[in-house]
Amino acid sequence: MSVRTQSSEEPAGAVHRAGFACFVGRPNAGKSTLTNALVGQKVAITANQPQTTRHTVRGIVHRPDAQLILVDTPGLHKPRTLLGERLNDVVRTTWAEVDVIGFCLPANEKLGPGDRFIAKELASIKKTPKIAIVTKTDLVDSKVLAEQLIAIDQLGKELGFEWAEIVPVSAVADKQVDLLADLLVPLLPEGPALYPEGDLTDEPEQVMIAELIREAALEGVRDELPHSIAVVVEEMLPREDRPADKPLLDIHAFVYIERPSQKGIIIGPKGKRLKEVGIKSRKQIEALLGTPVFLDLHVKVAKDWQRDPRQLRKLGF
Repeated sequence: MSVRTQSSEEPAGAVHRAGFACFVGRPNAGKSTLTNALVGQKVAITANQPQTTRHTVRGIVHRPDAQLILVDTPGLHKPRTLLGERLNDVVRTTWAEVDVIGFCLPANEKLGPGDRFIAKELASIKKTPKIAIVTKTDLVDSKVLAEQLIAIDQLGKELGFEWAEIVPVSAVADKQVDLLADLLVPLLPEGPALYPEGDLTDEPEQVMIAELIREAALEGVRDELPHSIAVVVEEMLPREDRPADKPLLDIHAFVYIERPSQKGIIIGPKGKRLKEVGIKSRKQIEALLGTPVFLDLHVKVAKDWQRDPRQLRKLGF
């Protein structure tokens, strides 16, 4: 069993690699948190709710020697609905197309039927290298961690495959996250970067959310304010201290208009219109993300923003 706990120096060469890695694991195994830690910024939603991720979110890790594109898929599970079956199909299709698969297994939970179900599916994908990533190591002592590492090694043997690596990490404590990237990179094919430097994701979730809010804000006032409304999502964070089965995603957004006189139109008498905008767009955002949302909306005046290059940039145009 090869367990990595420190980086091995690679000989310096001019080879550049670029490719796709995919994190799998049962829901709440730390896949999205790990994606965000590797990318260095929040690109995946990390609510503690099964099937929070319904879109394949790609996080892009830029390094001098490589570009690692992380694909975050829905958690594979025994489906109870047609949607569940379709989400599982998305997962299997993704697995077949990536260069390396990282199987996330939390250090603080013994291997269960869900893990075996996924490992069995992984065993059927012969060509793709598989790394076992033991997540949440900050929550256990060294004895529990050692037991988990042995159990994971054994699981591979039982199912007839060898893990390319077994890596313990803690995304929260930033332990061995860089090492994980070091181990994923050599498994990627040689080639030039696939995305421009600076891109962190190709899934503009925040842009889609802003559009839903803008659409709701325009309803009924389209003639009065057709192009004067811009929406910027400032922040999306999972609410802390929520139980795993009752997550909540806090979204803070600003609705920008061009003149103070337009503010009253958007807000409405006693804030009634803005409240309606919030309720309508929140329902659509929840449908898009698959998780409960608390939407905090504020209206701001950005004077003549449509004609001001600086303001346009700020508003994402």
